[in-house]
Amino acid sequence: MLRALLLRGILAGLCASILATGFAIVVGEPQVGQAISFEDQQARAAGETLMPAIVSRDVQSSVGLLTGAVVYGLSLGGLFSLLFAALYGRVGRASPARTTMWLAAGAFVVVFLVPFLKYPASPPSVGRPETIGARTELYLLMLTWSVVAAAAAVRLGRWLAGRWGSTTALLASIASFLVLVLAAGLVLPGVDEVPAAFPAVTLWNFRVASLGTQAVMWTTMGLIFAAASQRLMTGQTSGRRTLD
Repeated sequence: MLRALLLRGILAGLCASILATGFAIVVGEPQVGQAISFEDQQARAAGETLMPAIVSRDVQSSVGLLTGAVVYGLSLGGLFSLLFAALYGRVGRASPARTTMWLAAGAFVVVFLVPFLKYPASPPSVGRPETIGARTELYLLMLTWSVVAAAAAVRLGRWLAGRWGSTTALLASIASFLVLVLAAGLVLPGVDEVPAAFPAVTLWNFRVASLGTQAVMWTTMGLIFAAASQRLMTGQTSGRRTLD
């Protein structure tokens, strides 16, 4: 059963990565091109010469983007299926499809949206090269805290469910998660390295494209895996919802 779920998760991640790549190429790549043009203009104005890229821009925006997204999607799909296997029947009593959709929505918020709101993605030419390490560490710290806060909120909800009822427990767990991530957002330092002359519209559109790409990824993977897991679980399980 676990192997079958893993296979379906990987396939769902593959399909999601392909659709997300198409969205990124259509919506996001124009903003990247504008950001690179801005960087070129700034370098010329300063009398500097940019080093030619090892990989051409055409390859980066097509094959390179697709390859990276596919690897990411396959890995994400496999991890998603394992998380489903660990949680199904142990947190709530929803059907496989409903569990999958709740899990996909929650993972989108925890893994992407919370860190993104604190440290949103930025196009090329935004951010100083010497601070890349520090910015990466801050992002990973926010991501880790978001995951830990989600796990704590789930445990709190399970503990409260038998005492206050499922609805109250759910609201309490959501509230606890929000409090924890808001506290981290206030404590962790902000990052603002956007050049004053950088076009605000380009920056906004790039971040909207980044958000949209992830939304397409998680929505597609959730829908495909929901259909696959529902068929698999209802066809091979009965009585107690367990995984062999």
